[in-house]
Amino acid sequence: MNDGSMRREARLGRRSLRRRWIGGVVAVVVAGAVAAGAMTYFDVFSDTGETVHLDGGQDRAAGGGAPGNSMTRMPTGPEPELKIAGTIPEDGSKVMVTTLAGKKSGFTGKVWLWLPPQYKDPKYAHSGFPVMIALPGGAGFPTNYWMGKDLKLEASISKWSQDGSSLPFILAMPVLNPQPESKDGLYWDGSDIPDQPKMGTWLTEDVPDLVRAAFRTIKSRDGWAFMGSSTGGFAGLKAVLQKPDLFKAVIAGGPDIVPDSRLWNGHPKEKAENSPPQLAKELIDRHGPDVYLGFQVGTKGSDVANRPPIEKFIKDYGKGPVKTMFRVDEGGGHDAYTYVPGMHDNGLIQWISQHMQGPVPSP
Repeated sequence: MNDGSMRREARLGRRSLRRRWIGGVVAVVVAGAVAAGAMTYFDVFSDTGETVHLDGGQDRAAGGGAPGNSMTRMPTGPEPELKIAGTIPEDGSKVMVTTLAGKKSGFTGKVWLWLPPQYKDPKYAHSGFPVMIALPGGAGFPTNYWMGKDLKLEASISKWSQDGSSLPFILAMPVLNPQPESKDGLYWDGSDIPDQPKMGTWLTEDVPDLVRAAFRTIKSRDGWAFMGSSTGGFAGLKAVLQKPDLFKAVIAGGPDIVPDSRLWNGHPKEKAENSPPQLAKELIDRHGPDVYLGFQVGTKGSDVANRPPIEKFIKDYGKGPVKTMFRVDEGGGHDAYTYVPGMHDNGLIQWISQHMQGPVPSP
């Protein structure tokens, strides 16, 4: 406000005071709204912890309701107990969490879930959605880091699905290991290691069963994929090669290529049965089905060492039904902050989306 304006306001007397008082209130309200938005971002005034009641209960297979199209599996139930774990600030979508007692693995652990915006669009009300099981690196316990806002996996899938570069994937984000990382780096290779918790069955059977119980999904393997970084990338890669009748694609960031947990000691046969090179050879020998394996590495840190084994795997086994794509994230490291934008900028999410089934709008 310039000096002339200030003198004019002074001459207006009481009316001016009233205006300034109203303006002050507006300023306080606006400032409060901004502050509330910021606090909501940091979950200060949020609905975190509240129970989620799914909208699609009337469509459950056991309860009748409108049928889906021929590619859709309606939610099978029972509806899991879901609570809000956080809000994605870019679009207001919710990350949910539940504790799953795996009926097939016998393992109990947490699973975080996220629905793309299109899931609640009325035109897709009777359509199944593709599922991506997102696995973290490191221990992946007691949390799966993909559920957080900072890595922007959910926000990115939301944006990419709306601009057409990705399918609108449901995200399932389970714990990867049965306990925190120990000092000696103990982990389970996302596998059923003898005499250990059956983490392979947990990831490939119990977690998908949970998603099918709660949401509309695609019946065939065309709607099921993995993505992961580091040890999670290995687990996803191995799962697709081991169970190609259930899963079609994976995006693996900086993965190991062979199992290397010390828990395999004394179990060479079972270790080989969980080794991607052997699984790929067996898939080639029996002529399919086709799988789509997307790899990415950064140019810094441990991805420098990870790159040669990945390139050798692609050279040796990237043929026949084993379709591969390899991309380098220039300037990136062996970390999730590199892999999320990288899988879009390098075309990996577009590639697997082209070979998978998305939701079908109602006629």
